[in-house]
Amino acid sequence: MTLIKSISGIRGTIGGSVGDNLTPIDVVKFTAAYGMWIKEQRNKNNYSVVIGRDARISGEMIQNLVINTLIGMGIDVVNLNLSTTPTVEIAVPMEHADGGIILTASHNPKQWNALKLLDANGEFLNAKHSQRVLDLAVSENIAFSEVDALGKMTVNDAYFDFHIDAVLDLYFVNVKAVRNSRFKVVVDGVNSTGGIVVPMLLERLGVTPINLHCTPDGHFPHNPEPLKQHLTDLSEKVLSTGADFGIAVDPDVDRLAFMDEKGELFGEEYTLVACADYVLSHRKGNTVSNLSSTRALRDVTAKHGGTYTASAVGEVNVVAAMKANNAIIGGEGNGGIILPEFHYGRDALVGIALFLSLLSEKQISVSALKKTYPLYFMSKKKIDLNPSIDVDALLSAMKKSYQNETLTTVDGVKIDFLDSWVHLRKSNTEPIIRIYTEAPSQAQADTLADRIISELKAFS
Repeated sequence: MTLIKSISGIRGTIGGSVGDNLTPIDVVKFTAAYGMWIKEQRNKNNYSVVIGRDARISGEMIQNLVINTLIGMGIDVVNLNLSTTPTVEIAVPMEHADGGIILTASHNPKQWNALKLLDANGEFLNAKHSQRVLDLAVSENIAFSEVDALGKMTVNDAYFDFHIDAVLDLYFVNVKAVRNSRFKVVVDGVNSTGGIVVPMLLERLGVTPINLHCTPDGHFPHNPEPLKQHLTDLSEKVLSTGADFGIAVDPDVDRLAFMDEKGELFGEEYTLVACADYVLSHRKGNTVSNLSSTRALRDVTAKHGGTYTASAVGEVNVVAAMKANNAIIGGEGNGGIILPEFHYGRDALVGIALFLSLLSEKQISVSALKKTYPLYFMSKKKIDLNPSIDVDALLSAMKKSYQNETLTTVDGVKIDFLDSWVHLRKSNTEPIIRIYTEAPSQAQADTLADRIISELKAFS
């Protein structure tokens, strides 16, 4: 059982002991700390926070704890109930709220949940502000309100419609072309809120959705991370229905992967590549992704005359680099699309609309589209951590071993070879070391990853 505190929020497993897991007491403690941070930052008379959750089994329990803690602090709550991460992000500024909390553990299995914390812009807290919340959580300075000053809750169930309206109004989304294409698409909503909102979006675009695992009951039918080995049901459904392609999202709908018409994964890494290609074909500009993302985005950006920048892993780091480099699109190779014209957050609904617009304008199949991009292959592996593993010592040993190669150390260690690379880093969301590699073939990528894992084990 685990409790992880990082810039990605407060994430842990349900049940167990206080301080070691995401227990009700831990939920109240960190929510109260966030409430105190809100009051420090905003310093005014009235405060409000937007709350939304994915469909996890523990979601309603966690939601009730969070809402009532904030009410007890005199903070008003706008409750979106079942929602998505990007929906809550856009709701915060639309509601003129002081912040937001998304109750989701993203791609983690059902025993996990988390509090993802937003500022008044609807963006994730940076490292400085995240640390302040953690410091407040262990202080004795949490103050609750007297009975006449308690907050109140209002429920707003309209934000899926608001979200979709805003996506369809984007400059880059060619609604007419998509409607004329009359696509038929399978949607794997992993029995969370994507099963509600993605079919809604498709129907508004004139696309026929074929629902797969779209009952939002939190009983994930497979590992919720949208990777090839978890999406066999989607592949079979695309083939059996003759669909144009398939869509897979994670439980909080900020990650996006496509399955082509042949039942082959388009590749979550290529979600951002394709969307960036489309956006850059309509407006020149720069791009950003993280150090663990494919080189294909760099190549596509250069083709359009833009500049590509790699950031540290983590949405808040990508966003900071996008702002610094005036990027017009960016994201992460895990299928996360960030379009600043809309908001600075990964948004699968935006990615779906851009991808459909690209296919409609090119009049091309998904498998044919993939062939137009530089072809790289990735291996994504991990090593489970235990208290005896000294991660810093391992990474230092790897740096020394590969000191004659091109090294990047802003986030773990990335080693760039001539035609391949490997990135080693401790995860912010799980007790693991991630080992990502990329090479000209899958066999080469897998071999490189296995070699690095063997070296890490030898060093430990």
